[in-house]
Amino acid sequence: MKPILKILKAAVLIGLWAGVAHASGNTDSKDLLIKFTDAQALLNFTTMVQSGGARIETLGDDSSWVRVQLTDKQLRKITLDEIRANPNVLAAQPNYKLKMATDFRLNAKDRARLAKILASHPDDFPFPIPGGGQPPADNPAIPAVGTGGGSGADPLFSKQWGMNDIGTNKSGTAKGDGVVVAVIDTGVDYTHEDLVQNLWRNKGEMGKDAQGRDMSSNGVDDDGNGFIDDVIGWDFVSNDNKPFDLAMGLIDILMNGGNPGHGTHCAGNVAGRGNNGKGITGVAPNAQIMSIRFLGEKGGGTTADAVKSINYAVKNGAQVMSNSWGSSGEDPNEAEDNKALRDAVVAAENAGVLFIAAAGNGDQMGKGYDNDSSKVPAYPASYDNDIIVSVAALDSADALGTFSNWGARSVDIGAPGVVVFSTTVGSTYNDTVFDMFGMKATWDGTSMATPHVAGAAALYLSAHPGADWKEVKNALMSTSKKVPSLSGKTTSGGKLSVENLMR
Repeated sequence: MKPILKILKAAVLIGLWAGVAHASGNTDSKDLLIKFTDAQALLNFTTMVQSGGARIETLGDDSSWVRVQLTDKQLRKITLDEIRANPNVLAAQPNYKLKMATDFRLNAKDRARLAKILASHPDDFPFPIPGGGQPPADNPAIPAVGTGGGSGADPLFSKQWGMNDIGTNKSGTAKGDGVVVAVIDTGVDYTHEDLVQNLWRNKGEMGKDAQGRDMSSNGVDDDGNGFIDDVIGWDFVSNDNKPFDLAMGLIDILMNGGNPGHGTHCAGNVAGRGNNGKGITGVAPNAQIMSIRFLGEKGGGTTADAVKSINYAVKNGAQVMSNSWGSSGEDPNEAEDNKALRDAVVAAENAGVLFIAAAGNGDQMGKGYDNDSSKVPAYPASYDNDIIVSVAALDSADALGTFSNWGARSVDIGAPGVVVFSTTVGSTYNDTVFDMFGMKATWDGTSMATPHVAGAAALYLSAHPGADWKEVKNALMSTSKKVPSLSGKTTSGGKLSVENLMR
């Protein structure tokens, strides 16, 4: 039997790997990522398995990986190693699950208390997200360019202890103008009054087409990038051009975990509009936010969608990526680990797009650990690619957050990440997710620390437009302010200092 026929047979009969499990769990034996030797091998494979009902999709023009979703009838017993051994396959792996770096569930004791309260007050729930920021039932229309203007001081800046602590008010004249930061997350409330002016706008989908129609909504891929009407970014969960930050109900979040507007909060830390007389300011108050959604309402996503998100950001001009997501370790039995995600990070490095990543929020008990020595270090933050800036979380007293991971080799810098005040869904602002009945959940996490550093990178790039990623990373590290809590726990031994960075 010819080699290609062997792999086709393997795909049609695939039973996939009892005994191969991701360290963070939740792999689907029918959902694979495969990298072939050449286009012909892929074509032959595609022709065969699609006839049996399988679904195949590429992960972007710049990726040689494909996602293969098999039907139940195509499953038979065969090992992943046998698939990998085929000469027409360069690599194969499960489509590993990824998640928000921050989990907003209450602890077990408080969940039990809340369950009793719910049972005794059935008509009083669910409460809205604090601040009235419940998401709309459906994705709203994308606002026109220029909406949401205004001038004057940001009235809630005093609530942003983190921005004050790192010295954003002493950053000089640079504001991040012209720099594109991809917020790869749960989406962004792109109607938010303090974000709408700073949305990245895809010029290839703007203006009028040859028929005089509005290119932003003409149903045509005007710029030929493979995405129709991607005016502000893309939603890889719903596969549409409206990457809105859809949140779960508050009670579900508190009891089971989920998204309370994670991407919107992160986006505000990067580039909440400054001096517009509204709300807050981000670290880079004039930077452009490229909105990319690959994490759904439950806060989870897949490697395939993460790879597509990274490839989209690189291809469409992002200079910095803010990544407040990952996994708690990779499979120690897997020789190649999550190679598809690693390849995407390498592609970002080759393109010179700085990859800011959350260091991770500890174990199942919420206790931080050392990424350097753990069997389950947080990824992608712990990959050894130089392009990555891994970020730990600090509180207002410069103490390492109890949940925050660290690592003298793998974690680079600290930034504000405990009780962080920022934008929330529905043109609201908050540092608190829930505060009732003596129970409280606040916006804490390396998720919150990461966008501070992404915004700082944008600031530096706006002041030094010719700088490459190595210069930006070196500047972030060398100007960090040394703090005892990070001595021996991060590469720099310090926390982000925008004041020093822009001096």
